[in-house]
This record gives sequence, structure tokens and C-alpha cells, in this order.
Amino acid sequence: MTSASYIFLAGASRGVGREIAQYLTAQQLKVKALLRKAAVASEIEKIGIEVVLGDALNIGDVERAIVTDEPIHTVISTIGGVPSDVERPDYPGNKNLIDAAVKAGVQKFILVSSIGAGSSVVAASPQVLEVLGKVLAEKDKAEQHLIASGLTYTIIRPGGLKSEPATGNGVLTEDPHIIGSINRADVAQLVGRCLSSQRTNNKILSAVDRNMLFGQREFAEFTLE
Repeated sequence: MTSASYIFLAGASRGVGREIAQYLTAQQLKVKALLRKAAVASEIEKIGIEVVLGDALNIGDVERAIVTDEPIHTVISTIGGVPSDVERPDYPGNKNLIDAAVKAGVQKFILVSSIGAGSSVVAASPQVLEVLGKVLAEKDKAEQHLIASGLTYTIIRPGGLKSEPATGNGVLTEDPHIIGSINRADVAQLVGRCLSSQRTNNKILSAVDRNMLFGQREFAEFTLE
């Protein structure tokens, strides 16, 4: 990354996205964030992030934010819907971000998805699939669109998310059968470390806390260096 280039973050208002925002600014990286609500903008600006107001579901807003004279090195997207959404952004919002990233010549796209999407459907219980099946199908469509886009990508699928301080025990694996929980702050650390890791290019990785696995299955941890 050059000192002039930005990291573009979608989903910074809450959850994993907010944790990533805090992690990246602590690393003194230049970050720009797309936010729907002006009410959250001042909180994000306080931690040193440039805010662009817009909706990921509006391709015009997304292109205005990403296709600019300021080079964007990496786009990170954590966007996903909440049950009250009329239209969930899991696929259409991410599709807009991916298409704009292609247009802008972005170097890398990191998509935070979910265990249960794509090949990791084998890890999810029938109960989880019954509740989240439609959401996971949308996330899978976003993953497939990213893979087909030609962008250098990293797809990270966290397990069950918890809002606790980072444990430092978050790990990545290419094994789609692994499932467990992980704290959002640990996902943020893993995403941040993927920014400069060539090994994660064009990889799909599950993210869990090694001490919060469901079941005692042996698996190979993915090393970033």
C-alpha cells in the first residue's frame, strides 16, 4: 500500500465493521467509510475516518464513494442485513460494492461473509439453516459475484459472533467443516492482518476462536505469513 491510498470500509456503523474501523485507525491507516446514517457519522469521524454518506443499495452512491481520483487500495465489506430490513443488502449491496471496485481498479476486496455460506454449509446445523438459510444464500451469491469479478479477493467467514474484547485466539482455516464462535474484535484483527498478506489472496477462509470450537474436530490453521 502507498501512503496516498485508502482502505474503503462498508459496514462501519456497527458490529464487525465498527471493530475493523477501530483496528485500522489504530494502525494509522487512511480509511474512508460509506455510511447510510448521518447520526453515526460523527462517531466514526471522531476516530479519524473520512465518511461518505450513501446507501450500498444505490449504485450511484457507491460509485461516487469508490470511483474517485483518490486511489483505493482495498475495499472491505462487512455489510449484512438486520431482520427489520425490507431489502437485505447481503447480495445487492455487496454486488454494487464489487462492481464499483472493479471500475475503480481496486487492488483487493475483503468480504466478511459467514460460516454456513457456500462450501461451509456442511458446518451449519439444520436449526441454523432453517433460521438463516435465506440470508446465507444471499451471502453465497455475494461470494460468487466477487470470485467471478476478476478482483483479488479474500472471503472470511466468521462463526457465531460475540461482542467481547479480543482474546487473540482467532484463527483462520480453509477447512469448511469447522464451526465455532469468535469475538468481533478478533475478526477485526484477522481482517486487518489479511490486508498485507499475499497468502490470503483468492482464498476463502473460516474464522473461529480456537478455544470456542463446536466439537473437537482437528483442523489445519491457515498461516498469514
